Amino acid sequence: MKRDNISEKFKRKWRGVKPGWRSCAMVGISAFILYLSIIYWPIAAKVLFGLLSAATPILVGCVIAYPLNILMSFYERIWFPKSAKKVVIKSRRPVCLSLAIVTLLAIVALVIGLVLPQFIECIKLIINYIPVAMTKVVTFLEHYHILTDKALEYIKTIDWKSWISKGISMLTSGIGDVVEVVFVTISSVFSGVVTAVLSIIFSVYVLIGKDKLGNQLDRAMKHYITDKWYKRTKSVITILDDCFHKYIVGQCVEAVILGVFCTLGMLALRLPYAPMIGALIALTALVPIAGAYIGAGVGAFLILMVSPVKALIFIIFIIILQQLEGNIIYPKVVGTSIGLPAIWVLAAVTVGGGVLGVGGMLLGVPLAAALYRIIRNDINKGEAYLKKSAKGDNENADQGVVADESSK
Repeated sequence: MKRDNISEKFKRKWRGVKPGWRSCAMVGISAFILYLSIIYWPIAAKVLFGLLSAATPILVGCVIAYPLNILMSFYERIWFPKSAKKVVIKSRRPVCLSLAIVTLLAIVALVIGLVLPQFIECIKLIINYIPVAMTKVVTFLEHYHILTDKALEYIKTIDWKSWISKGISMLTSGIGDVVEVVFVTISSVFSGVVTAVLSIIFSVYVLIGKDKLGNQLDRAMKHYITDKWYKRTKSVITILDDCFHKYIVGQCVEAVILGVFCTLGMLALRLPYAPMIGALIALTALVPIAGAYIGAGVGAFLILMVSPVKALIFIIFIIILQQLEGNIIYPKVVGTSIGLPAIWVLAAVTVGGGVLGVGGMLLGVPLAAALYRIIRNDINKGEAYLKKSAKGDNENADQGVVADESSK
């Protein structure tokens, strides 16, 4: 009965609908373009990649503008929000944007300042430790007679320091003509700097005129698409913005808390490289599920170069901290704000990492949360419609029974 009602409603909706010549022409042109793209795919792919390469500063600028907009909106809510003075109103957007940029640059500088110096020290320590470690390995192999005497004699004659220095010189100098390598390096660095500057400039222009751009986009959608598709598009954009906003804010707050707790705990336990590993744990914690474990593995390896016992203490400490983070910190800070079950978070991280690497891990969770919410809302609407239809059918049946009894 329910399926018959839905089928009848669908037939009534599309009965008498005749496609116009414009619709037929658009379908034909789209099919022809699709055919050409399939036949001449190498040329089409080259054109598409060229367009994407040319639009890289615009795309990167939009990516930079989104987290900056979160910071700017935060400052706008506290920059004299109740003041009606023209000076305050006109200065709110540029002042808050400047504060957002300074805040983001300060965070990046703080992370680099904490990680880079101690990371260089760790690399030097590892390079100096490799010959000692290889000597211990040779002694172990000789004691248990794992290799032959000739193999052991050959391994003992290897000068590990000279091998390491040769490898470092090859990595730093490169293979081939030095002038060509320098020219390519300078060109790539210059191109990257130009792209970064253009992206930042574009993001600033987007944030300054975001209200006007939003109004223009809204008017264009109202003009070129129907009211039904306009409402659907607005709903999807709203859900995507809400999921990305909650995800970014929640993950950043959780990462800061986890990094601070890790640093304080390592300082209390007198473990080496506490500020660097704390900053590294906070940075990798932005990647859901796998990030903190990656940071913990790198931290344990760096501490292992100093003391195996301290590395074991660090592993036990980080396991306890992960349990506190998963059971107390994450539910309180992030909670169910993105509305995605844990199994789908794991699936989103796995698929996103397989497709786009670390960037896919970062984008996979909010995209999956938005898709999950859209599908859930659509299913809820369909179930509500079916319940309403069933209720209407029952009421009509009851009225028919009452009418029959009254006629008798």
